[in-house]
Amino acid sequence: MVGVGFIGTGFARKVQMPAFAACDGARIVSVASGSLANARSAAEAFGAERFTGDWRETVEHPDVDLICITTPPVLHREMTLAALEHGKHVLCEKPMAMNAVEAEEMCYAAERAGVLALVDFELRFQPGRQRAYMMIREGEIGKVRHVKWNFRAPQRGSSDLPWNWWSDIEQGGGALGAINSHIIDSFHWFLDSEVSSVFCQLQSHVKKRPFEGGFREVTTDDEANMILRFADSELCSDATGIVSVSMIEQPEYVSRLEIFGTEGAIRIDHRGDLFVAGNGEAGWSEIDVGIGESVPGYPDTGFPRGFMEFAPRIVEAIRSGNHVIEFAATFEDGLKVQRVQDAARESNATGSRKLLSA
Repeated sequence: MVGVGFIGTGFARKVQMPAFAACDGARIVSVASGSLANARSAAEAFGAERFTGDWRETVEHPDVDLICITTPPVLHREMTLAALEHGKHVLCEKPMAMNAVEAEEMCYAAERAGVLALVDFELRFQPGRQRAYMMIREGEIGKVRHVKWNFRAPQRGSSDLPWNWWSDIEQGGGALGAINSHIIDSFHWFLDSEVSSVFCQLQSHVKKRPFEGGFREVTTDDEANMILRFADSELCSDATGIVSVSMIEQPEYVSRLEIFGTEGAIRIDHRGDLFVAGNGEAGWSEIDVGIGESVPGYPDTGFPRGFMEFAPRIVEAIRSGNHVIEFAATFEDGLKVQRVQDAARESNATGSRKLLSA
């Protein structure tokens, strides 16, 4: 049995714990949270033998094989390094770190530890996205010219939503890290390429939020837009990209990726529903692919469907002694995303396009 330990009880409690609990060959051993009450509640709900307010106790637990880190990004580096020092496999939430310097240190530590070290870019595991990945490599839409991602979620549009770490740039909050990190990784993965330049504009539309009987300033972005160029690869040539991310736009949740090639186009909606259009065709044709299972009680944003596919592969890899999982994002992939995010923040600060070194 693979023993799983969790640090954090937000996304982990709602998505990761149910997914691992459904896996054959896995058991939830220990849950840590800054709130001992949250740790106790999650542990009781999923049959964990241990709960604690000290994350180090979960890292050090002898029956824990895999540490899932789902805390604010400012804590990722310290927790990851501690887990690796104890020989634990690591699944780290995105963004991987606060900056590329931290991410590089985490990569070096993972290489020395010789364990499974992954970043939770779970969208890669939606069946529809994996089918699209193969279609691009089989030349079904020719060489990629342009990619476009439109993401909008209305839940942060209300100024009544309380201030928390998500509103604090010092803790790594904001849309760029939460959402654009997934998008950058997806582009890298689909195109077998990397972002070569970025122009980014960040915006905070809700300036203050309720906090401890008053209000506190929001220092993070709730809108993050990017204009991209990509390095040439076998799959793309002189390719460009546009990303529009908003956490305040109504009325409904949308996460739509479109990939345009010389011979046609692919569209993927948030659940992984897959569509294709050849040159000269008047509309999209849906391709029948399984979209997997979501997590009951959690909004069907597509992320839970990806994680439900991802979790059993992690367990299988650990049980078989593999330190590589096909399609999974490694720490090196997370570092590549972090470099783009660092350049995006610099672009926003200077109002200019930023080039990334090859």
